[in-house]
Amino acid sequence: MAAVVAWFGNAIAAPFDVTSEDAVAAGVAAIGEIDALVNNAGMTLRRPLEEFSLADWRRLFDVNLTSAFLVARAVAPQMIARGRGKIVNVGSVLSELARPTVAAYAATKGGIRMLRRSMCAEWARHGIQANAVCPGYFRTRLTEPLQADAEFDAWLRARVPAGRWGEPVELGGAAVFLCSAASDYVNGQMLFVDGGMTATV
Repeated sequence: MAAVVAWFGNAIAAPFDVTSEDAVAAGVAAIGEIDALVNNAGMTLRRPLEEFSLADWRRLFDVNLTSAFLVARAVAPQMIARGRGKIVNVGSVLSELARPTVAAYAATKGGIRMLRRSMCAEWARHGIQANAVCPGYFRTRLTEPLQADAEFDAWLRARVPAGRWGEPVELGGAAVFLCSAASDYVNGQMLFVDGGMTATV
């Protein structure tokens, strides 16, 4: 797993197991001062809900949701002490919507939806902005099986107002905005980068 930690002007990928409390504590301590944190660890498993094992359910929650809690909890004290900081959690269009075979993933991303609200409620008074970037369907390794599925590809192109998949380069700007001074009065929000998917029926 990897937690991406950003300093204004520079960004580094800090590899450590974000599902391990001890590894998170050690990783954050080794990095030092952190101005902006992007929690982007994520995975998915696609199968009908009635066939989902408890072990796989817990694995998805550990990677997609508990990791964001663990890393943010480790970073927050130094941000509180400085009176400033940025936390960006990566949600999904499935923070708001649902599709067959991805119930567990959607539940984790729904958890991200409420976690950033709770972070805002608790930490805004300390000068910390906690928001979420919510991607739509992008051409990534995670979506390769869907890209290769002609039926799904056709459905997506018809469903998304932009008429296409997102490209990874189109996602970075949202995170940069939420990590910068331009978003100093933006807190507890979800920024959907989805080609208009969640704006339409």
